[in-house]
Amino acid sequence: MSISEGLLTGPWLWLIHLLYLLALGAAVWRAPWRVLADNRRLQHLLFGATVLLMMMWWMRAGISPGLSIHFVGMTAMTLMFGWDLAILAASLALLGMTLTGKESWDGFTVNGLCSVVLPALVSYGIYRWVEWKLPKNFFIYLFLCAFIGGGIAGASAGLSSSLLLWLADVYSWAKIEHEYIRYLPLIMFPEGLMNGILMTGMMVFYPDWVRTFNAKAYIDDQ
Repeated sequence: MSISEGLLTGPWLWLIHLLYLLALGAAVWRAPWRVLADNRRLQHLLFGATVLLMMMWWMRAGISPGLSIHFVGMTAMTLMFGWDLAILAASLALLGMTLTGKESWDGFTVNGLCSVVLPALVSYGIYRWVEWKLPKNFFIYLFLCAFIGGGIAGASAGLSSSLLLWLADVYSWAKIEHEYIRYLPLIMFPEGLMNGILMTGMMVFYPDWVRTFNAKAYIDDQ
């Protein structure tokens, strides 16, 4: 979901500014800058993923402003690069969308919080839970972190935007439910499928490109 210009104002907007900037600052602080500077392949991979994410966000559908539907893709980004680089790369993609006029400056931090930060943290939280609670198995990682995690992360982005629009009295809950919430299960399936397919390809052919996937632990030690 994407929040367009002028939909959110006042205290809500200032709170969102603060939360997004805190998350962005934490990502800048935690990002592996030295590794990124020394690894040209990682630079190219991160740049390519950023461009691909921007192209994916360009395609959307919807009726009312702020209730549009598009792929989120943050689960694959988070599993591949970690939550810090995922937030930075997706923020860069969002900046590109804003500079080209597809998104508004007024909605930058709102979209950054709902469509970038929250799904990245949800994806990373699911990954950490799987690492902590479940056996290190290739298929457990793939299905729970990528397929199911992708669907949940996509839902978190849409639900958070919907909740903000309702709390700010932009739309009634009945309108949000009619135009978006009722379609959420249908949105979660392709979101999870898309992230899962991307991660399957990466894990099979280029497992060393996936920052959160330890091939030795998940494959060699089985």
